Amino acid sequence: MYNIRKITDDLFYIGANDRRITRFENQHPVPNGMSYNSYLLLDEKTVLLDTVDKAVGELFLENLHVALNGRELDTMIIQHMEPDHCALIPRILELYPRVKVVGNQKTFGMIQQFFGLDLAERAMVIKEGDTLNTGAHTLRFLMAPMVHWPEVMVTYDETSKRLFTADAFGAFGAVNGNLYADEYNVDFDLLPEARRYYTNIVGKYGRQVLALLEKIAKLEVEMILPLHGPILRQDLHYYIEKYSKWASYTPEEKGIVIAYGSIYGNTEKAAELLAAKLADRGEKNIVVYDVSAWHPSYILSECFRFDRLVFACSTYNTEIFPSMEMLLLELKGHNMQNRAVAVIENGSWAPQSGKKMRELLGQMKDMRVLESEISIKSAMTTADAEALDALVELIVAA
Repeated sequence: MYNIRKITDDLFYIGANDRRITRFENQHPVPNGMSYNSYLLLDEKTVLLDTVDKAVGELFLENLHVALNGRELDTMIIQHMEPDHCALIPRILELYPRVKVVGNQKTFGMIQQFFGLDLAERAMVIKEGDTLNTGAHTLRFLMAPMVHWPEVMVTYDETSKRLFTADAFGAFGAVNGNLYADEYNVDFDLLPEARRYYTNIVGKYGRQVLALLEKIAKLEVEMILPLHGPILRQDLHYYIEKYSKWASYTPEEKGIVIAYGSIYGNTEKAAELLAAKLADRGEKNIVVYDVSAWHPSYILSECFRFDRLVFACSTYNTEIFPSMEMLLLELKGHNMQNRAVAVIENGSWAPQSGKKMRELLGQMKDMRVLESEISIKSAMTTADAEALDALVELIVAA
């Protein structure tokens, strides 16, 4: 049975949820599934904005067929060529042989790469600022390279003030009936997964995101329609401000992430004691993560959120404990910067994790490592606990 959602009299949501998926991009946990959004504009010309992942392809095609209600599909706009949005392009071309395909030069190169299709006769190649009149609506195209692929573009409806943003402003998770963000408890149900989506999928490309935000600032936008997650129709400044902070690697709020890698529990004890001492000093936002138990996507997200980071790590084969090394490499790979950082090491016979964590942190921009070296020999001593007191003062002051 089809599931079409009316947004306005001439705009319809025809996307679908995949609640069976457990890992987005085969790596990020998505315990609440994933939504794949697609939109259909029924103007004098009919316009499809993006397709979906093959996992929900048949439902999407049924939605499209029913929404068209016997009309031909005139135009298909491809904003992003990642397979979770473009998988149904060949089927659309088969089912609607008169459809014109709108994309930029890089779009059509990727269509050739993925599908071996030569669309010269159907292609409408556009560039920055080009427009498409569909009847009552005028669509303007803005390039958004590396948000988060090089061919990405967004589509602004000058008539209705709607902005279709590809992967920007998306979120992990299926859409639970409610199509709009204001129908959720934003701070608890939506923002954490929107932050985790941004930091892990787009987070490396802050400079490019800021460039897109500059373009958006010049537009009058009343609705933001992403390719994942709920549609934004209220308090748009709230989400744009969040994106601005994330893209500039500015902490959202004061708080402390304590991530630890512990083999037999002694490094864990140090991390827990540090958290308690920080709380006694009045710190409110403290989150503690065992790097072996939590997927790095969650910890990475919190590192974007808070202003101070602590990494407590056992030495493993004279190296960084593997799960901690993976986290630090994720931080580096996502361009983490502009944080105060503390390091705690443990090692029974050749403590090396502290030195090697500092080396990795030194490869990141504007990461201020606090001048306190705590090196635990197997288990904590009274002297180690006193050293934690001094570290607490440094972290609070930072």
